[in-house]
Amino acid sequence: MTDPAKVRRHAERIRELVASVVRSQIKDPRLGMITITDARITADLRDATVFYTVLGDAAAQASTAAALESAKGMLRSTVGKALGLRHSPTLTFVLDDVQDQVKHIDDLLAAARNADAEVQRLAASAKYAGEPQPYRLEDEVEDAQVEDVETEDEPRSERR
Repeated sequence: MTDPAKVRRHAERIRELVASVVRSQIKDPRLGMITITDARITADLRDATVFYTVLGDAAAQASTAAALESAKGMLRSTVGKALGLRHSPTLTFVLDDVQDQVKHIDDLLAAARNADAEVQRLAASAKYAGEPQPYRLEDEVEDAQVEDVETEDEPRSERR
């Protein structure tokens, strides 16, 4: 079994190598404004997944994906030589949709803020259900006791 620290080091090295090669050696015009965000490698060091983001629309993302796919062989050989492993890991490129998730979360937070503001607005103009003073005061208790004393003189059949 491979040491997890070794796997993390290799993944970080793959991320750095791919970013360096993409920046300096790949001259494909289809390659857009790309950022290599992360790399993960399996425990047997044979398969690596490289995550990237592209600045632009869907067309820029598609053309960058095609450019990376065509440069995959050169990237794999560069990574294999630099890591010094017996087998060069296969590279898989995955578009990292962090920006879309961030936008979605920001939209949800804005909707929650609007809902909270609406609740605050409704609460400001709300009135209590029932009396403003729901508890008995001492004066009322004394008045109620006086009324009970007065009604005890009457027979029970007349009280109802």
